[in-house]
Amino acid sequence: MRLGNRVNEGYAELSVCLYLPDGRVACQFRRPEISANDRFEAGGLRYECKQPFESQEMEYEGELLVLEDPEDLRDPTAMFKTAPRVDGAVKFEIRGVSPVHGGEPTAPEHEHLMYYGPQFSRGHFNQHTGVRGYIRVGEEEFPLNDAYGWRDHSWGPRYWQVIWAYRLLIANFGPDRGFMLLKNIMPDGSSRRLGVLQIDGSYHEVLDLDIRTEWSDTQDPAAIWIGARTDQGTAVIEGRTLTLAPLRNRRKTETGEVLVSRVAEAFTEYSWEGHTGYGIMEYIERVEDGVAVGYPL
Repeated sequence: MRLGNRVNEGYAELSVCLYLPDGRVACQFRRPEISANDRFEAGGLRYECKQPFESQEMEYEGELLVLEDPEDLRDPTAMFKTAPRVDGAVKFEIRGVSPVHGGEPTAPEHEHLMYYGPQFSRGHFNQHTGVRGYIRVGEEEFPLNDAYGWRDHSWGPRYWQVIWAYRLLIANFGPDRGFMLLKNIMPDGSSRRLGVLQIDGSYHEVLDLDIRTEWSDTQDPAAIWIGARTDQGTAVIEGRTLTLAPLRNRRKTETGEVLVSRVAEAFTEYSWEGHTGYGIMEYIERVEDGVAVGYPL
């Protein structure tokens, strides 16, 4: 779930994407009107910080579109016209189970912690979390007693097309093991590789990162092989897509040009040194002449 305040444009970006156990996706995407930046609450989605970096609460109450086939997301206009709709509710009571990683650099030696650069997500930080609460989709309810997740936060402009291509990999394997890995690819072919492995509750900075993707017929990530090196040694991690949400973002420039980015959100099962965990593979990249610019790397 995400809520992005865009007060100067008069609206918030709301997205809810819930991967259900049988492969369905329950979702909602809106741009509810807002006029102030004094809180994160719009369109039925609310976020509240109880204690900084320790405790947060996030709730959604409202309509959900239930997709038997997530491929329906490739045609949003048809999806909004035909998808079944039900009342839904989500409540997350969130606690931090790791340090915070990232934030606004305060010295030149911290610049490497800027995930995406000053034109996208200023002060961006990440944290692995523990979650209690529930997800309700129509008459179905899924309790969350000892669940584990991940959150991020940033300020400033967030135009998705600033990203040329990236691969963001996130997972939890319980309260003390997980990772957040990012390969951010530039238009000149160079890349930044960064992130952390969470081992025994502590974050270890990634020194090097290799990624190999197995692609589906629709040029979406189907499986991944990861090699990550920290000062603690090397981790070899494998992942396979369980459910893919094929999303996109479009923006019209001042000259009238429409820029399109594909956002492939893959609910993923990961394997790491005999441990099984779950998380996301997020592949974002510009689409030029109908082709995702980062494919097939």
